[in-house]
Amino acid sequence: MPKILLVDDEIQLITMVQMRLEANGYEVITANDGQEGLEKAKSENPDLIMMDVMMPKMDGYKVCGLLKNDTRYSKIPVILFTARVQQDDKELGGEVDADAYVTKPFEPSVLLAKIEELLNKAS
Repeated sequence: MPKILLVDDEIQLITMVQMRLEANGYEVITANDGQEGLEKAKSENPDLIMMDVMMPKMDGYKVCGLLKNDTRYSKIPVILFTARVQQDDKELGGEVDADAYVTKPFEPSVLLAKIEELLNKAS
C-alpha cells in the first residue's frame, strides 16, 4: 500500500483529502506545518508527498527544495497544492523541482490521477 505524506495547515482539508486517499487504498500520514512535514518526510520515507505552499514555520517551496536537494529523498515525488495560481508561483514550484502543481479547489479525480501517474513513474 503506497504511503502518502499530506502536509497542510488547514485541518479540514487534511481530513477531507485523507479520507479520499484512504478510500482509494493509500496509507496517509499527516503534518500540520512545513517543519513537521520535513521531519516526517525524513522519518517516514513516504512514496509521495502532497504539500501546501503557504504554511507556518516553513513554506512548501522551502520543504520541497530541501528534500529535492538531498539524495536520500530527492526521488520522492512532491505535489505542491495551493490556492496561489499566479504564473510566478508555478515557476517557483518548478525551481524547487516539484513534480506537480495542483491548485485549490481541485477536482478529486484529477488529483488521484496525478498521484497514480507520479507513483507509477517513481516505481
